[in-house]
Amino acid sequence: MKLGKKEMRQRRHERSRFYLSGTAQKPRLAVFRSLKHIYAQVIDDETGQTIAMASSLDKDLRSDITGGNKNGAKTIGQKLAERAIAKGVSAVVFDKGGYKYHGRVKELAEGARAAGLKF
Repeated sequence: MKLGKKEMRQRRHERSRFYLSGTAQKPRLAVFRSLKHIYAQVIDDETGQTIAMASSLDKDLRSDITGGNKNGAKTIGQKLAERAIAKGVSAVVFDKGGYKYHGRVKELAEGARAAGLKF
């Protein structure tokens, strides 16, 4: 049985989640990207709480960016870092969601680092 791209990404994500987990001191920064948009959350896995989130669908960001390009992803990363730091989070574990660390995922991570988050 041959698996498609989506199923293979989900399997890679499940394998990485075996050793990636967020705590209250160092939550997990999870990334999901679709063809048109990109989403990122800072999650405390011990309590199952989302601490901060940002996406290309946010009303305050929607007019300025496009989620399907690298500039938009970098802006999302910066906004997420600002929101996380405001909630008292300074260090995170990066969960790339089974995607390659390349393109929009890489730009989001670099934007978050530039805004002050430590990975």
